[in-house]
Amino acid sequence: MTAVSRRTTVCVVGGVNVDLVVRVPTLPSPGETVSGGAFTQSVGGKAANQAVAAQRLGALAHLVASVGDDAFGDLALAALRGEGVDVSRVRVRLGVATGVALICVDDAGENSIAVAPGANDLLDALPDDTTHFDATLCLLEAPDAVLIDTARRALGLLVLNAAPARAIPEELLSRTDVLIANEGEHAAIEHQLADFTGIVIVTLGSKGAIAQQRGVTLARATPPAVRALDSVGAGDAFCGCLVVDLARGLPIAEALERACVAGALATTALGAQSALPRADAVTALWRSSGSG
Repeated sequence: MTAVSRRTTVCVVGGVNVDLVVRVPTLPSPGETVSGGAFTQSVGGKAANQAVAAQRLGALAHLVASVGDDAFGDLALAALRGEGVDVSRVRVRLGVATGVALICVDDAGENSIAVAPGANDLLDALPDDTTHFDATLCLLEAPDAVLIDTARRALGLLVLNAAPARAIPEELLSRTDVLIANEGEHAAIEHQLADFTGIVIVTLGSKGAIAQQRGVTLARATPPAVRALDSVGAGDAFCGCLVVDLARGLPIAEALERACVAGALATTALGAQSALPRADAVTALWRSSGSG
């Protein structure tokens, strides 16, 4: 049986939050109070979002994370199960709060985010069965020891989303096949990449993304024009789509194009997880935009 004749398996390691979102005309400056509009509450966290993205794109997504034994933790697990994500490796921490993200989204779809990590910081030992996946996607939301242990165990493709921006443990970096970072994250770690032999994907917002290896450009892609409402889930849609397609064996140029399409589609609806696109929508827009 080949990888394309069965559902691709993806393990995502990182954080789970509950997102508390307020829409505002403009993002507040320091010391400024801005009167907003609608308030929404939903499940987020980069790892949780990217697991849902992978699941909606046809993969079997497994999440390794930690939540608290509170109402937000119950909400998060129920929502992830509802999406079909395997949460059997999500630990529930007694007496600890689930992570929370406070998000402001302006009328242009731009956002600012503050996070209280809560139980995310307490993720420690990995379950034994975190080895045999087609791809493992790590995020810097998780503690270094967990990320390094994950990298040592991973037998398939190992992808690192360098978010949030911080230094990357050298052993983790040395074992990484593909690194994904936005421009700010890339600038923060560029000094670490001099000897990195894997593929570096830099996302450029509305300008698309570029793939490089040892300073050589492998591919560039730009997203199709869409009416953007909310950019909060775009990066997670991009990462989820890219990892699934690379794990399926798609060429880097094609995977990059499709990831840009997924990211663009995620901006056309409000919210993070609620806006993540499904495989048929990505393929349809990818083909209609002249790429497929």
